[in-house]
Amino acid sequence: MDTATYVQLAANEHRWAVLAAFIGGLIVAGALVWAVRVGMRYMDREEPRPRPEDQPKLPEGGAVHEVREMREPDEIPRMDKTGSRLMPYELHHAATRTGKDQTRKRWLPGSSGAFGSGGPGHV
Repeated sequence: MDTATYVQLAANEHRWAVLAAFIGGLIVAGALVWAVRVGMRYMDREEPRPRPEDQPKLPEGGAVHEVREMREPDEIPRMDKTGSRLMPYELHHAATRTGKDQTRKRWLPGSSGAFGSGGPGHV
């Protein structure tokens, strides 16, 4: 076999690879078109979007603002062995309660640098 035969065989194999890639691309494009059409049919069956008058509105008193408060743990009372046990309905809905002292804890100069870092702090 001479060099021309090898070139023709290589070109022949190259044509099949290009044809296979083209067919694969058509399959992928067809799958994407099918998926879009299925999605459009699915969206057509959904309920209509809410109208502007169905949207939520601000309350009469205006916007609601956040409340900032200091919380403290709501401890479960200790029971002695002779007392009755605490039932689930006697527990509170949260593990914390509003603290008695509502003043904010402020950073004092000369105290630690970062919280719990143990660094030299303000020098």
